[in-house]
Amino acid sequence: MKITHYLKQHKYAIIFYIISNTIGSFCAGASTVLFSTFLSHIVAGEISVGINFLIFSAITGISCRIGWWISYVLYFKYSNKIWLEIARDLTMQSFKLSSSAFTENTSGSFVQRIMDDPNNVLMMLSSIVENITEVLTGMIVIVYLFLLNYIIGILYLVALVLLFMFEIYRKKVGKKNKKELKKVNDKSYSLVTEIIKSEKDIKALDLDDKLYDITNTGLGKLKKVRLKYDLTDTNLWCARALFVELFGIFILAFGLYMMDINALTISAYVLLFSYRSNFSDLIWYVGSAFKNLSEIEVSLSRMFSLYNENIYQSEKFGIKNIKNLKGKIEFRNIEYAYSEIEEVEQTKKQKQYSVKHIKQAPIFKNLSFVIEPNTTVAFVGKSGSGKSTILSLISKLNEVDKGKVLIDNVDIKKLSKKCLRDNISLINQFPYIFDMSIKENLKLVKKGATDEEIVEILDNACLTEDIAKMPKGVDTRVGETGVKLSGGQRQRLAIARALLKQTKIILFDESTSSLDNFAQSHIQQSIDKLKGKQTVVIVAHRLSTIKNVDKIYFLENGQITDSGTFNELFNKNENFKKMFLVENM
Repeated sequence: MKITHYLKQHKYAIIFYIISNTIGSFCAGASTVLFSTFLSHIVAGEISVGINFLIFSAITGISCRIGWWISYVLYFKYSNKIWLEIARDLTMQSFKLSSSAFTENTSGSFVQRIMDDPNNVLMMLSSIVENITEVLTGMIVIVYLFLLNYIIGILYLVALVLLFMFEIYRKKVGKKNKKELKKVNDKSYSLVTEIIKSEKDIKALDLDDKLYDITNTGLGKLKKVRLKYDLTDTNLWCARALFVELFGIFILAFGLYMMDINALTISAYVLLFSYRSNFSDLIWYVGSAFKNLSEIEVSLSRMFSLYNENIYQSEKFGIKNIKNLKGKIEFRNIEYAYSEIEEVEQTKKQKQYSVKHIKQAPIFKNLSFVIEPNTTVAFVGKSGSGKSTILSLISKLNEVDKGKVLIDNVDIKKLSKKCLRDNISLINQFPYIFDMSIKENLKLVKKGATDEEIVEILDNACLTEDIAKMPKGVDTRVGETGVKLSGGQRQRLAIARALLKQTKIILFDESTSSLDNFAQSHIQQSIDKLKGKQTVVIVAHRLSTIKNVDKIYFLENGQITDSGTFNELFNKNENFKKMFLVENM
């Protein structure tokens, strides 16, 4: 994906924007030349001729403002439209990324790439167009000076070449520092986001001081990198400004010398004097264009890196669909390990930074089991034994390294996205509830759900009494991440969503851990109603919730060491028995 893909869709508006901007800048340059000519005639005593040039200067000045006004209107209208298109596509691309892409990267890096970088690119592109038109307009004045006196014209051209070379160096340094600044800014953005979202835990655990120290360290690093970027740019900018100032003094002194030897007229010297500030502006536009190019390169590299498989791995799906999916699940010699990313130093030939994925120790090695259709099974074991990872592999949120996950004897990699998503629901331990009403949260999974269906599902999820106490009932807005609901209410709403979707396979990832005993018993009844109708896989935190399942798999260090019904395991497996007894002490 490239930025030109979006610009081409609005090429006529962009061309009109460039033309109106060019007209505005050209008229600004022409106005300067005409005004200088007006001064020359006034100095020479040619008042009537000078007045004509003043009128022409005023006309071009007004035309300049009209041209710029049109260009600004077009910019704001179409830059917002293009930004929306890019941000929307980047958001859609983020949906296609694998879960590992999100676990290996900070949330701040995604938000910056989707929201800020596209806006920055469009702003910088607009600035470059303005810079280039201003430079071209300035060159018109330099050509005019060259015609008045070729020696002075050559001096201006030499100065421009030297400054051009200086700006290339400034762009190179700025690009390097900008990339470093963006990287640290992503981490700081994520840190602040985490702190805002976890304010209750911070207060409850009295972590204010500790989080303050962590925040101070993180933001301190950002300040250091930002200061380096700003000071370096400022120092180079001031060096350029000093050169321009010294050159301006030199050219005025040289102009006096040329007048002394009758090689320059007084009217030409007046133009030289009046254009001194314009030349400074011309150099500023050249420098600004180079700086903007550097920022564009960095932002483009970051935002379109979401399409780079070497950095952000996307989900891969097949094309096969299973009609009347039964719900059989099989793990065949599965090996899987989580990975973390490490940035690789960019070479001169690389246009984007790259990363390498470092695999951790495998969680599973040759893991195999079969879950028959319409059965209810559970996975139990100590924390870290791989229970939740099994659910991620079944739902294809993570990809196996070796072996096969089979659904109805078909490799999950061959199944289409629609087939998988329409037939598998996963209820997380910490489900995400959207900042909508309860009814809207439910209708996300089934748009055409009737009020009767919603009432029934909420009753099955033991939410009816809770909702009756809310001011607007099912139309009550729950806040960001469901912050207005208790932990148990969030879990029950997530369960209601999954039950409403009515998929053939339902995965419960410790989804009753936040429920009280009363709510848990009701949810257990709802799960029991699914027996024989759907394939239900439960990762259990409370062993008392899985007494009625058809089969329990006991996990230790990523391996199934035992299996059977609840009573069978309780009688023959000491570790399982100890876990249950400790829980019920």
